[in-house]
Amino acid sequence: MARKGYHHGNLKEALVEAAIALIEEKGPTGFTMAEAAKQANVSAAAPYRHFSGREEIIAEIARQGFGIFADLMEFAYQKGQPSALSAFESTGRAYLAFARKYPGYYIAMFESGVQINANAELATVANRAMNVLTQAAEDLCRHLPADKRPPASMISHHVWALCHGMVELFARGEPGTRSPFSAEDLLESSMGIYLRGLGVLGKD
Repeated sequence: MARKGYHHGNLKEALVEAAIALIEEKGPTGFTMAEAAKQANVSAAAPYRHFSGREEIIAEIARQGFGIFADLMEFAYQKGQPSALSAFESTGRAYLAFARKYPGYYIAMFESGVQINANAELATVANRAMNVLTQAAEDLCRHLPADKRPPASMISHHVWALCHGMVELFARGEPGTRSPFSAEDLLESSMGIYLRGLGVLGKD
């Protein structure tokens, strides 16, 4: 989608929008700062007023993306209440929805090699998204005896990986267009099998 470029004095955000468009088109390593400047309708030197290079602008995109992502996950978690299972499943669907709606952000966050823990602000917002999924897992396991309760953080990381795999294989482009099942159906059935295997859900 074409971006409007730099017209209203917000150079930093214009460059971010330009870079997002280029990431969607060419991937996180397929564009230069000069191309981002051209996309934003500014001089080749202008981006360096805010960013030292491509890696820094990608980190800013990832930071913004994780903020949107965390907000979406929190909304999904609240929407699924008061059922612990519904809230948990809702966060998984939110993951897929985010990847589809915001591909540029998603790529910067998960496919660019950005060093999340090297940036305190980025790490904080990324952890906020993970914490929503961990809280949903804790709710789901609360009915189990303490000695039979799997670690909520383990469940959240497993499900995060499962969601990521569904996005990569079935929610964006090929080979997902060839799948006889939707990514949502695949995720729901996979989560059910996984949670039953842990003893979190009953056999029915």
